[in-house]
Amino acid sequence: MNDASPHPRHVRHVLVLPDRDAAEEVAEALTERFGLAEEPQLVRDALAGEDDAEDAQWLVVVEDPDAVHDAEQLHDLAAEHEGWREAE
Repeated sequence: MNDASPHPRHVRHVLVLPDRDAAEEVAEALTERFGLAEEPQLVRDALAGEDDAEDAQWLVVVEDPDAVHDAEQLHDLAAEHEGWREAE
């Protein structure tokens, strides 16, 4: 069986940010810089075993059904806000 597909596989980029403000800024920048068709999803991610809201990270989830967004550029944008891109 041939693994080559005529269609690129759907990619989900997850950017991890230190707080909600940073996540909102990144989501806005993503829409402006990358011209996203869909708003990125913001998700609060409490660290394992932590109940304190200040110990939460925020995730910005970018659906990329055609795998057109450059992972390096997404990582760089997250890094501008003290975050990073997780491989999904």
